[in-house]
Amino acid sequence: MEEIRIHGRGGQGVVMLGELIALAASYEGKFCRSFPLYGPARRGPPVTSFVQIGREEDSTRSMVRRPKYLIILDPTLPSYVDVAYGFLEGGVVIENTTKEPEEALKEVGVKASKMCVVDGTGIGLEVLGRPIPNTAVLGAFVKATGLIGMESAKKAVTRRFSGETALKNVRAVELGYERAIVRRVEVCTH
Repeated sequence: MEEIRIHGRGGQGVVMLGELIALAASYEGKFCRSFPLYGPARRGPPVTSFVQIGREEDSTRSMVRRPKYLIILDPTLPSYVDVAYGFLEGGVVIENTTKEPEEALKEVGVKASKMCVVDGTGIGLEVLGRPIPNTAVLGAFVKATGLIGMESAKKAVTRRFSGETALKNVRAVELGYERAIVRRVEVCTH
């Protein structure tokens, strides 16, 4: 079972990103499940979403406590939220940030095999006119992991959005893929 944990803030599309990854995986014939964890507030507070991709008999309905894939939509979270708890050594981290991969990974404080960074907020502003990084980070996730393909990711976006909004979000996915910087690394600060 491939397990993914997504951290961000309300309003950044954390829950939607989890749903898009799961939907894209389902288009490829994979069993998947996505579910969020958040409080009553809608915008601003930390939000976590979980995705499982694999065999149905291996799935659970519990929070992902040992993720192999960690996605961080808000680059300020690692400074005061333990986003790295339970991260499997040698996994993959994808972060929405303008920092270099090594600097970002040092702040997260895990030993990963790959670190991927992308300015998802900048792409959101450029393409959507709003600082929403989720679809750009979806493109970075495709590039960094290979767990889902680009066509499936774009199909998921066009299923969840319509008209001009769908076209803009597909473009954000494409730019996220193109601009993502993926580095194989071995950094541990703890």
